[in-house]
Amino acid sequence: MKTKSQDAIAMLIADHKKVKSLFEQFEGLSDRSKASKKKIADEICMELTVHAEVEEQVFYPAIRNPIKDEDLMDEAEVEHASAKELIAQILEMDPGEDLYDAKVKVLSEQIEHHVEEEEGEMFPKVRKSGVDLVALGEEMEAFKMRLVSAQA
Repeated sequence: MKTKSQDAIAMLIADHKKVKSLFEQFEGLSDRSKASKKKIADEICMELTVHAEVEEQVFYPAIRNPIKDEDLMDEAEVEHASAKELIAQILEMDPGEDLYDAKVKVLSEQIEHHVEEEEGEMFPKVRKSGVDLVALGEEMEAFKMRLVSAQA
């Protein structure tokens, strides 16, 4: 039985909520919870990596021309590059190391800013652009499944 496909924006918003919840879990842990911190930080990094790939490979190319806002799109790509740098650093560190918590916190703040721009500026423009969001969502979901299974 085929389930009803999520539209592209609903899928991205669901990802945003999941990562926000993970950041909140991380912030709620004490300094003694190193194993839990590592597990949650690694999950955050994995979720963000997959999310960024889906946006960069499928979503952004599909919407760049229809929304006619080069600056917004360019900014989003630069924000992704910056987040990827921090993700790489976090993945190579242990929770007891200096700056580990600070890097996760800064990543959280960068992602929060990025999400606000996407949800507040980009997504409304996409909704008005006439892009077929259900078809795009299906393409994104298929791409995401391939990424996740490749990481497993």
